[in-house]
Amino acid sequence: VQLQASGGGLVQTGYSLSLSCAASGDTFSSYGMGWFRQGPGRECTFVAAIRGSGDRAYYANSMKGRFTISRDNAKNTVYLQMNSLKPEDTAVYYCAADRSVKTYSTWYSQPREYAYWGQGTQVTVSS
Repeated sequence: VQLQASGGGLVQTGYSLSLSCAASGDTFSSYGMGWFRQGPGRECTFVAAIRGSGDRAYYANSMKGRFTISRDNAKNTVYLQMNSLKPEDTAVYYCAADRSVKTYSTWYSQPREYAYWGQGTQVTVSS
């Protein structure tokens, strides 16, 4: 599957952004989808994930209540709505996908569990 992330930009603190990740090349609903981010000089960290059916979502603790992940399987797209943005949210945001069977409950938060990655979209939050 190929992934194309979009929607990043420059916003002020407290504003919102909505990221999209369009998938192509395979049955989208078969894939669990995740969003990760990598800030300047930092490692890649988990943001949110959603199961293939869309019936369950997972969030990093610092994003709960501010970020919402969703997906539209008819459009082969996963979204990340980001509200109340903070300067520390500044990062390149990546979408990722995987369809393999997982053997532990927190797999969704681990970058190594995703076989396919988009190119990333820059989000910059100014203070």
